Amino acid sequence: MEQQRQSSSRISFLHLSCVIFLSTLVSCQLDYKYYDDTCPNLTRIVRYGVWSAISNDTRMAASLLRLHFHDCFVNGCDGSVLLDDTSTTKGEKNAFPNRNSARGFEVIDAIKANLEKACPATVSCTDILTLVAREAVFLGGGPFWAVPLGRRDGLTASESEANNLPSPFEPLENITAKFTARGLDLKDVVVLSGGHTIGFAQCLSFKNRLFDFSGSGKPDPTLDASLLQSLQSTCPSQADSDTKLVALDSVTTNKFDNIYFQNLVNKSGLLQSDQALMGDNRTAAMVQYYSKYPYFFSKDFGASMVKMANIGVLTGQDGEIRKNCRVVN
Repeated sequence: MEQQRQSSSRISFLHLSCVIFLSTLVSCQLDYKYYDDTCPNLTRIVRYGVWSAISNDTRMAASLLRLHFHDCFVNGCDGSVLLDDTSTTKGEKNAFPNRNSARGFEVIDAIKANLEKACPATVSCTDILTLVAREAVFLGGGPFWAVPLGRRDGLTASESEANNLPSPFEPLENITAKFTARGLDLKDVVVLSGGHTIGFAQCLSFKNRLFDFSGSGKPDPTLDASLLQSLQSTCPSQADSDTKLVALDSVTTNKFDNIYFQNLVNKSGLLQSDQALMGDNRTAAMVQYYSKYPYFFSKDFGASMVKMANIGVLTGQDGEIRKNCRVVN
């Protein structure tokens, strides 16, 4: 009886340790060595796949990072963003934030195909997305961070939830609320926004700042005058310019660094939601800090990415390991 009590105490302590030290977001079933025995070449296969994709198209680094974000913010990190529409289910690919802008699905397909050859029915599409985002940042000159693995793939997708992703047109207060609803905080908003140090945006996503901001008939006053002039030339006030692409960071477009934050300090943030970080004293202080200290941005970015990658994960017997990332088994 005494032995049973001691055993029960140990189990309770281990459970409590998980809750205290890993936080409620993180499942204790995720493990940094999860695939060490079952798929020892996982990292090498993923890295080669991402490197090959970025070598062919430098924009792909940002696209792959964005895919991971758009996956985790819709009912948790479960690979739902990868699912195609079926006769019975609408996927997330045609939701407004993803339609004609989400890219990189074929990169995930290629990596998955190679992993199925090396270690069949072992690595989830969700873990692939998580690793791909890390490799995209790392290969772009950004930080490397350790990723606990063992996520499983979801069985459903939600177009309606995907339509509620944080938007570049929303005020900071709304965006922050969407982050906190998923267990993230204001610091994560700032740090993860720093992912906009790479990638491009369509004119449609910021054109409201250039000509008639908030119905004023004038441009956004927080936008640097010389940048405004350049953007008005690239994105004239006509519909046929809506899909033109502009670099989110025009200084070091393809390098993952802290220049994004320096741009915000200089009133040169492209998206309204980015420049809005300078309009709140709490977030402005963080922007100033990261603009001066690239090491701390890199360190904190990795930590925030690990937090995000643990939103609503499926582990154990929940979900499945998809054989094809586009369809449920």
